[in-house]
Amino acid sequence: MIFPLFRQNPRHQIIASLYGTIVAQARARAFYRDYGVPDTANGRLEMIMLHIVLFLGRLEGEPAPARALGQAVFDHFCRDMDASMREMGVGDLAVPRKMRRIGEAFYGRQAACRAALTASDDAPLVAMLQRQVFADASKGGAPGRLATYIRESARQLAEQENEAFGRGDVSFPDPDAAHA
Repeated sequence: MIFPLFRQNPRHQIIASLYGTIVAQARARAFYRDYGVPDTANGRLEMIMLHIVLFLGRLEGEPAPARALGQAVFDHFCRDMDASMREMGVGDLAVPRKMRRIGEAFYGRQAACRAALTASDDAPLVAMLQRQVFADASKGGAPGRLATYIRESARQLAEQENEAFGRGDVSFPDPDAAHA
């Protein structure tokens, strides 16, 4: 009776694997060391959102099961952000307001990234990155190099099969190899 509560759900493991890979990629040392992304809570959040936006962008227009997988990854992200805020000591009454701000920021970045990726050159993408990711960067950052990485990520994600995502496998390019 109670044993099903302790059984591992394969779908949860797939979502956790996808999300874990996205977060690990977003935390790659090269982004903060070489690209100049601020190594702050906001800088790390921007990179996580950017990678989730790229992943969800890949799933747009796909059959319902693939889109549902993307929604599940987004839901996992929201739960993770909620838990992280609570762990950092944000009060119970403030968490919903902060989550609403994160949701608005996410959807804004998703729309901006989508529009920038459809442009024929990198100028809109670089401008979007300068506003979103590098706004707090004291060193100025390298939005051109990050734009190159983003385009390569979108290309590499487009080549990956939905079946791989369904197994919990997703891959991104090596950020050390992207050059502006």
